Amino acid sequence: MGFAEDLWCPQGHAALIKLQDSELRLMEVMKKWMTQRAKSDREFSVQLHQMSAIVEKLEGSQLGGNIDYISQFNKSWNVLVSQTESLSRLMRKHSEDLMVGPLSKLTLLIRDKQQLRKTYGEQWNLLSQELCRVKATQAKRKYQEASKDKEREKAKERYIKATLKLHEHHNEYVLSVKAAQVHHQFHYGQSQPALLGALQTLQEEMVLILKEILQEYFDLSSLLHDEVVSVHAEMANALKAIQPQTEYENFIQQNRSRGEVPACVEFDSSLLEDAEGLKPEDLQLNELTVEGIQHRFSPLFMNVSLFSSVCCFRVYQFSKRNALEDSRQQVVLSMVARARLEAQRRLLADKLQSLGSKDAPPIDLDDDQISVTSSNSSSVFYTSHQVPPALAPVPEVEKPLTQQSWYHGAIPRLEVQELLKNDGDFLVRESQGKQEYVLSVHWGGQCRHFLIQSTDGVYRLDGEGFASVPLLIKHLHSSHQAVTKRTDILLKRPIIKDKWVLEHDDVILGQSIGRGNFGEVFSGRLHSDNTPVAVKACRENLPAEHKNKFLMEARILKQYDHPNIVKLIGVCTQKQPIYIIMELVQGGDFLTFLRTEGHNLKTKMLIKMAENVASGMAYLESKKCIHRDLAARNCLVGEESVVKISDFGMSRQEQDGVYSAAGGMKQIPVKWTAPEALNYGRYTTESDVWSFGVLLWETFSRGVTPYTIPHTLSNQQTRDEVERGYRMPAPTNCPDEIYALMRQCWQYEPKNRPSFPHHQCLLTEYF
Repeated sequence: MGFAEDLWCPQGHAALIKLQDSELRLMEVMKKWMTQRAKSDREFSVQLHQMSAIVEKLEGSQLGGNIDYISQFNKSWNVLVSQTESLSRLMRKHSEDLMVGPLSKLTLLIRDKQQLRKTYGEQWNLLSQELCRVKATQAKRKYQEASKDKEREKAKERYIKATLKLHEHHNEYVLSVKAAQVHHQFHYGQSQPALLGALQTLQEEMVLILKEILQEYFDLSSLLHDEVVSVHAEMANALKAIQPQTEYENFIQQNRSRGEVPACVEFDSSLLEDAEGLKPEDLQLNELTVEGIQHRFSPLFMNVSLFSSVCCFRVYQFSKRNALEDSRQQVVLSMVARARLEAQRRLLADKLQSLGSKDAPPIDLDDDQISVTSSNSSSVFYTSHQVPPALAPVPEVEKPLTQQSWYHGAIPRLEVQELLKNDGDFLVRESQGKQEYVLSVHWGGQCRHFLIQSTDGVYRLDGEGFASVPLLIKHLHSSHQAVTKRTDILLKRPIIKDKWVLEHDDVILGQSIGRGNFGEVFSGRLHSDNTPVAVKACRENLPAEHKNKFLMEARILKQYDHPNIVKLIGVCTQKQPIYIIMELVQGGDFLTFLRTEGHNLKTKMLIKMAENVASGMAYLESKKCIHRDLAARNCLVGEESVVKISDFGMSRQEQDGVYSAAGGMKQIPVKWTAPEALNYGRYTTESDVWSFGVLLWETFSRGVTPYTIPHTLSNQQTRDEVERGYRMPAPTNCPDEIYALMRQCWQYEPKNRPSFPHHQCLLTEYF
């Protein structure tokens, strides 16, 4: 039984076409299914990795590396965490194996299946057409027509011609019938069976391949793998190793108290050398202190009674709850507090009992020995100083708008939302893309924006007009009048602009010295003191979110002050275009400097320049700042070849020291980025250390592009090779100590990479 013997008719052909179509649809469903499984495994791997990262971050911040004692519980916990990380790597490997194994094979099989269906249909149509062509239908019709033309009464010549024509058609028909019979025999005996047999063979081979693909998918996706079982077995063994009874034996032995119990506190008799009538450890009872002692005695008596009842109750709890440690500790604390209060009560009671019903003795006051005023009164009372009267200031409301503390210029809306936090907070800004002013107010949990209308030099919202914007804002703020007639929004607290904000007129622009992602970079000078500066200009036609990213660099840099980090001078947001003003570093970028001057630089100077970068990065590490784009091209060379870190456009400052990025890989510098950042989007100071290792390689290779020696690798090839354990060879004439430092930076596990202070210390020693 097979295709050739049972599916030779047109109905069989149609059934085969439907079969192939259904198989193709099934294979497409399988492809989507496997793709989703691979994606799920990868996401599961990322989640497991983040679990381990959270543990690493929390333990690192709490312990700080000073671990004197590691208990079995800690060891078991570390096994659970490490095995979870192993499971994460295993699931990621399974996901990648699914993508390069079954999924790629299934894609090729679908393509071959589609080609087979197309070829089979074409061959079937050709055979069918050939069969119809060779049939004797037309010859038989002509033979019948010739037979009807027998006219005996016609002339002999015509009869002979007709007979000849009849015989010729007869012979032709006989030959056609014979050819059709032979073709019919070969068609149903050989051609069609061969086609169907070949189709069946290919179908069976494809089913076999499909079976192998499914088997491979099953093997990869099964959670019963020996590796997974081994991971869980390690976890189970780690849990079994925890013995509560012996958990703290080593800890107690290692940290047991040394020496004797400290001496008890005693009354210092030396304090009574200058006092008369006072005795050590004896209360002074007289007409001045009797009332105070009685007041102290009453609450102490009540507290002793209270603690006695609490102690009895907790003793009862202690016995009732089967000697729980918590109850025992509370009983001990209650007994200690009771004993302390009881001692004070007894001291007071004894003194009052000794007094009995008699009046308290008078205090001995010697008028000759006591002075009303202290001899040191001169140190308490100071002579007043005459302060000159203040000059009358210019009224704030008469200052220009750009000098108003609540005018923020052309800042993005997103930054406005960050500044306005409470109801009534307000500021005035310039509208983006238009030469108009906007009043932004926080009210009802959101930011509201009102366009200030200007007609013939009069400014208003929808009420009274004023000659200037400051007068309008002053009126609304002081009168507690609603901003508009249709709202109940009030102006309560002006938000003062940042001290870093400069005016555009404060800067004199020079020539263009470069171009960045957001616009051109100019040289310039400050108008006040001729300080040379670099001016980064933001293109006016950029979307608001890009302008916000442009200002991100200024927000980060204004917090830092270090000789190896480029210094922020200010920002100009009063109008378009927005400027970021930074110190002008005359030497240009570090990469170009290495390529042009590298042949003149000695190893000692290269080490010094690398130490500059390590010093700046150590400072950023202390500030919880992650640079994310550390490379020679993003450093500048100043006077005396001092290197300064710049370009903080991708930087992030995170309190926990971890930044998780989401999105595409288009703008990520792959050859400078650590594996965990490429695989999971997890950026830390440790990932900056990896980039620093690449920067070291750039430095001692005098500006050679990474991963081009001995042959050039693409970004994807670089990722694959690094995952397999490949690391760049040492640059020519690079000291062994420096290359060893690079290799430490390129440890696959982030926790094994040295910190930036460690790098700075080593480079300083080498220098």
